[in-house]
Amino acid sequence: MKTKQYAQYSAPDSSPLIEKFINSLMKDGKKLLARRIFSEMLEVIGKREKEKNPLEVFDLALRNIMPNIEVRAKRVGGAVYQIPVEVAPKRQQTLAIRWVLANCRKGRGRPMGDRLANEVLAASKNEGSSIKKREDVHKMAQANKAYAHMARY
Repeated sequence: MKTKQYAQYSAPDSSPLIEKFINSLMKDGKKLLARRIFSEMLEVIGKREKEKNPLEVFDLALRNIMPNIEVRAKRVGGAVYQIPVEVAPKRQQTLAIRWVLANCRKGRGRPMGDRLANEVLAASKNEGSSIKKREDVHKMAQANKAYAHMARY
């Protein structure tokens, strides 16, 4: 039985954000594959954005995607209200990573590294489906700001 062996890659300087992204990208415990996909994404970004550092583009994209406010369901007197609340920094990071990966997993036909690179490049320019998701969340919170006074109950 043949086994796949992945070539060694030059691992970027690791940070908690990168490790969290790789762990979220990982499926079925295949961390080496997730790391390889992440490094492929950085290579594609490096080829397309020659004057910028790929890690800085990645960081900028995630910062652009992070939502500031979201809605939470709250039951008051038998009715369920969507109450806008501020998002904690850790949750902002988690939501941004979740949205990027969900949008990339929808697209089929291209390697995951390419799909991630396209989404990250679009998000770094405030475009793309992850940015649209953030805008939808902000619009929902804006539409329900009349219920903000119920947040303290």
